[in-house]
Amino acid sequence: MQAHKLQNSHWQAGIIAETGASIVYGRIRYSGNWLDLLRPTDPADMGNSSTCSSFIMLPWANRIRDGQLNTGDETYTLRTSRDDNTARHGDVRNRPWQTLDASETYIRLRFESREHANVNWPFAFSAEATYALEGNNFFWTLSMTNEDTRSFPAGFGHHPYFVRTGAMPLLEIPAEREFPLEQAMATGAPVPVSDVADFRSLRSLEPGVQLDHLLTARDVTQPVRIVYPLWHTALHMEADPIFRHILVFTDTKTPSVAVEPQTNANDGFNLHQRGITAAGVFDLQPGARMSGTVRLSVYPYEVS
Repeated sequence: MQAHKLQNSHWQAGIIAETGASIVYGRIRYSGNWLDLLRPTDPADMGNSSTCSSFIMLPWANRIRDGQLNTGDETYTLRTSRDDNTARHGDVRNRPWQTLDASETYIRLRFESREHANVNWPFAFSAEATYALEGNNFFWTLSMTNEDTRSFPAGFGHHPYFVRTGAMPLLEIPAEREFPLEQAMATGAPVPVSDVADFRSLRSLEPGVQLDHLLTARDVTQPVRIVYPLWHTALHMEADPIFRHILVFTDTKTPSVAVEPQTNANDGFNLHQRGITAAGVFDLQPGARMSGTVRLSVYPYEVS
């Protein structure tokens, strides 16, 4: 597989259309060298979105309990993962996308559900993803359109992994609440953020601490920050308000941390059905389109 390379003086990134329009590397320029900021993908593993640097979750983000999609008076059974019996991370992440336009600093890709067999979703939809470099900014724009004659609930998100090796990062997430989780799924409405998940002030990611927390009620006027003091670099993640939630997860298999902007909560479709509006699920009418942009920006960071 061959990734499309994006590059300017600040960023270098690889996008693989064949594997869900995933990112397979994301590097920044520091002291004349390219440093991996996103967890790099082994070339032999580019066909597996789970091992990519970042993948797209759509038409839902994270999990749906037992694969049971309840909407209105209807219940649809989705295929589930063997390990936890949930419908996980959407359908599009391991499917090929069509490249519509590409240059040295830009790529636009499209997915049409009707062009693929056995799509794990009972409604027709399309999606577009664009990645663009502009100065110190790396833009990710994702959209979804209802191509069906029926309305349906939907959501999407990004699942990036950021490196932790060699330059133990500091993390700041301006979010005041979190969802109670059991086996990675929300069980109710948000509650005040716990001490272990309170990243409203910049603090380190200790090696021994395992995180799997879904944060919400974030201050959208402030960025999520990941700071690498050793590299004198701060990464700012700014996400449109449609990305209501940030999931922070410390991976135990690789030295990385996932900081995931997502529109819907884990098992948000069932929360939505119960009337919990904080779940962030949007109802998409026939022909309607929803979109959102995430911007990653790199800045110098002075170590005090």
